[in-house]
Amino acid sequence: MNLEIVENKNFSGVDFSKKQIAGIEFENCIFKNCKFTNKDLSGFIFLECKFIECDLSNAKLNDASLKDVDFIKCKLLGLEFNNCNQLLLTFSFTECQLNLSSFFQMKIKGTIFSNCDLTEADFGETDLTKSVLNNCDLKNTIFENTNLSEVDLRTSYNFSIDPENNIIKKTKFSKDGLSGLLKKYDIIIE
Repeated sequence: MNLEIVENKNFSGVDFSKKQIAGIEFENCIFKNCKFTNKDLSGFIFLECKFIECDLSNAKLNDASLKDVDFIKCKLLGLEFNNCNQLLLTFSFTECQLNLSSFFQMKIKGTIFSNCDLTEADFGETDLTKSVLNNCDLKNTIFENTNLSEVDLRTSYNFSIDPENNIIKKTKFSKDGLSGLLKKYDIIIE
């Protein structure tokens, strides 16, 4: 399949959710204030792109490639990142809404999540080794058989992580976050 290649282009205020586009490779592009809600981005390639203040909620990402992609102040509700092409997958998230998004069974070592809302996100069976979750809301986020080795959770909050069902070797927690490790024991910490 021959993909249309779009390089070094800035898009501002474009509503892609209403455009008929398919099979595009975007290289070194910036999307600012664009809409991709419910858009089928299956098979699309995003290489060294930035999404700033965009809405990609409920977009389909089947076999989409995200290579060195930065999401900044984006609304990414319900995205199934686990359906992306895993080859060379790298991304970062800053001030994003990732509620109900899935990273199930992904290998996303070293990923940075900064000031994000990850309420009810799914990190089940995910390898997050050496990732940073800086000041993230992890309320009802799923951590089940998750590799959290050397992950920095010192400033994140509202998490519940069972140390018996996750790998937490050299994981960084603050003293205030310790209650999130003991939640299953129904104890009172003062």
